[in-house]
Amino acid sequence: MTSARATKENNVPRVSTRGRTATGSPNPIDVHVGGRVRLRRTLLGMSQEKLGDAIGLTFQQVQKYERGANRIGASRLWDLSRVLDVPVSFFFDDMIEGTAAQSPRMLAGTIEEPASFETDPMTKRETLELVRAYYRITDPQVRKRVFELAKALASASEAAKSLATTVVVEALPSSGESVQPPAAG
Repeated sequence: MTSARATKENNVPRVSTRGRTATGSPNPIDVHVGGRVRLRRTLLGMSQEKLGDAIGLTFQQVQKYERGANRIGASRLWDLSRVLDVPVSFFFDDMIEGTAAQSPRMLAGTIEEPASFETDPMTKRETLELVRAYYRITDPQVRKRVFELAKALASASEAAKSLATTVVVEALPSSGESVQPPAAG
């Protein structure tokens, strides 16, 4: 009833698309999330049937989720993240700007963009793959050397970045000096 009154007051009809675009096709965000479910399932070598059994669905329902034909609710997404051993954010990683712009709140035009923040590297697929590969190294000596190599590379990278910053700062003229353009020659 509240929405009916709001419709009369605003004189704007409310149309429920039930998660679909105006043309009736699945929302691109739902398609993206479903594609990420498929990606992770196949990376694990898991069948749709096995995934369905693990979360109490038929393989046909899993197919619909993976195509974006059926929307995935929050509790189901949580279950999928546990079964597929990824954080919930994994399903939204690598989303292109055009897809993100298709969210219902963006389409309604009632949004203010939230302040941007850097994503936690621990939630990225690359980190997960690196950790899994590291722990597949069976020889403890080799694993320790890979660990030390990674730390050395990170330190070298930080040192190079710090050196580059120092060089740029030292190359800047002091407050009383002016910068002269190079002579044409």
